[in-house]
Amino acid sequence: MTTRGKKITIDPITRLEGHGKIEIFLDDKGDVHRAILQIPELRGFEQFAVGRPVEEMPRITPRICGVCPTAHHMAATKTVDAVFHVEPTPAGRMIRELIYNTFMFEDHTLHFFFLGGPDFVVGPTAPKGERNILGVIGKVGLEIGGRVIKARRETRDIINHLGGKIIHPVCGLPGGVSKGLDEEHRLKFLEVAKNTVEFAQFALTIFDDVVLKNKQYVDLVLSDAFTIKTHYMGLVDEKNRVNFYDGDLRVVTPEGKEFVKFKPDRYLDVIAEHVEPWTYIKFPFLKKIGWKGFQDGPDSGVFRVAPLARLNASDGMATPRAQAEYEKMYSVLGGKPVHNTLAFHWARLIEALQAAEAMVGLLEDKAITDPNIRNIPTAVPDEGVGIVEAPRGVLIHHYKTDPRGIVTEANLIVATVNNAAAINMSIEKAARAFIKGGKIDDGLLNMAEMGFRPYDPCHACGTHALGGEAPLVVDVFDKDGNLVRRLTR
Repeated sequence: MTTRGKKITIDPITRLEGHGKIEIFLDDKGDVHRAILQIPELRGFEQFAVGRPVEEMPRITPRICGVCPTAHHMAATKTVDAVFHVEPTPAGRMIRELIYNTFMFEDHTLHFFFLGGPDFVVGPTAPKGERNILGVIGKVGLEIGGRVIKARRETRDIINHLGGKIIHPVCGLPGGVSKGLDEEHRLKFLEVAKNTVEFAQFALTIFDDVVLKNKQYVDLVLSDAFTIKTHYMGLVDEKNRVNFYDGDLRVVTPEGKEFVKFKPDRYLDVIAEHVEPWTYIKFPFLKKIGWKGFQDGPDSGVFRVAPLARLNASDGMATPRAQAEYEKMYSVLGGKPVHNTLAFHWARLIEALQAAEAMVGLLEDKAITDPNIRNIPTAVPDEGVGIVEAPRGVLIHHYKTDPRGIVTEANLIVATVNNAAAINMSIEKAARAFIKGGKIDDGLLNMAEMGFRPYDPCHACGTHALGGEAPLVVDVFDKDGNLVRRLTR
């Protein structure tokens, strides 16, 4: 953290994937005038894709990120299905869903215990050297730390076995997958899945004991500092229940009413992107409402994705234990929808439980061991859209090809980008609430950072576009913080 004149810079921000810094501008009273999250990195994956055989996309796009490669792999695989106009076999789809629910569980577990959880388990104003996994283990004990590591190791073994790699899976093929599941591994993984359900319930117990039984933390969750009222978007099944792998996209208003429900290939009819000169990340908004700036409320086109948004956009969870926890959350927090940003942490654990229950359901069905795991494509490739729910929210892949299947155009709108406007709004609101009269310390600055951490942002994913829409801008300030010159490329 550095200060210069009337500006506070938090660089780097912590406990996220990718790079970023927060710039906080103070007025003459030392109160927050403006706060922004600036993303300085740029990665050109959309351009890298042009000229590549489209069937390579499930192996190329996971390199966008080492934290959520399975999300990109699965979105790309579904997009390639659409490009070749082919559906996977039932067993092929089941294996994909098993891999994906396993990934959702282990990624959500990673975030709660390693990234988001320290703010509650250790404390939001604890010394920064303690706000990490070691601090969490110090609070909850070595035995619990061991359970966390064991749960993630065993679930990652499932992804590694079926996906071919744990970091960058290679199993997805147009029309199915490259590797089936035998009976021996089905039974082995079923035991892991049952243990995973127990662990997910255990994690919710920790949240109950540490957060919900602490009035100070509950007051923080419910505080205006961490509340913005937006639209919400998420994938739902035919019964409007939360689905991570497939379904229609549903958007609800800040009042919880359905705004629009649409097929993935209609996303360009619903979403547009706004650009600001001070960051490489874009700001999606609802086309029908339009871009009204960084503001919340029913008249704003800003929407949110990720765990809490998925629960708000749905009518419930798809599994019984998760449904019970869903009902508990809305009961405790005053009804649906919930606008409290810190509740993303609670929703994340509820989703981890659904993912674990889904793993059990898939592995209890012997049809998953059917050796018929792929339909071979026969149609001429052209264009396709594939959408999954990344842990961080709605992830959109869209490819166009020539008749030989060579990519001519690619568009990726990732979860962190969908949340980008809301993240900036959340940071600014938290900063305004906690930084007053020029009083600054590490604990207060972490409270501002807590405005982005519930979204679990991944800015390696978020800054994938190359094409001149976010040109380089250099602002020159004098010693008093006044803008004296702007240079643009």
